[in-house]
Amino acid sequence: MQMRYVATTLVLAMALAGCQRTSNNLYSGLPAQPAQPAPLQAQPVPSVQGSELPPPGGASQYPSAPAAGQDMAALDPNAAAPASALDIKKEAMVGNWRVSNAGQSCDMFLTLTNLGSGSRGGTRGCAGELTAMGSWEVSGKMVQFKNRSGDVIGRVYKTAENKFDGTLNSGQPVSLSR
Repeated sequence: MQMRYVATTLVLAMALAGCQRTSNNLYSGLPAQPAQPAPLQAQPVPSVQGSELPPPGGASQYPSAPAAGQDMAALDPNAAAPASALDIKKEAMVGNWRVSNAGQSCDMFLTLTNLGSGSRGGTRGCAGELTAMGSWEVSGKMVQFKNRSGDVIGRVYKTAENKFDGTLNSGQPVSLSR
């Protein structure tokens, strides 16, 4: 019994000896570290040169503005909405949709994660314009699909519960359903 107390005391003493804190490296044989690092030496700075920027590459890199008198209805998102179009709630659009386009089917995924002026979206297994889809946005009674540059590539309208019909910019019909 007494031997057990001696063994327990010995183990406890060894454990406490391992927890001892040292402020320098006397036990390792290395010299103590300085309290602060040595200051850095200043380096010479090359002279600064200035000049004017060259003119822009040209106006051709930017899209042209619509001409006066051009039909602006195509740019108005609510102008083309049919009278029978149903109201759309953005939250109800979130999730997976089955897309029918040009006789083919593919998947579309819509989220509420912000991306530019719209929300993040994408497609899987689609062809043509829909392969470039990067975001979507509800505008009035219309859902606009946008490419990664933010340009509208297609529009659909709610025609029934969980059913949307519309067209892509190429004129091809497109339908979404769940």
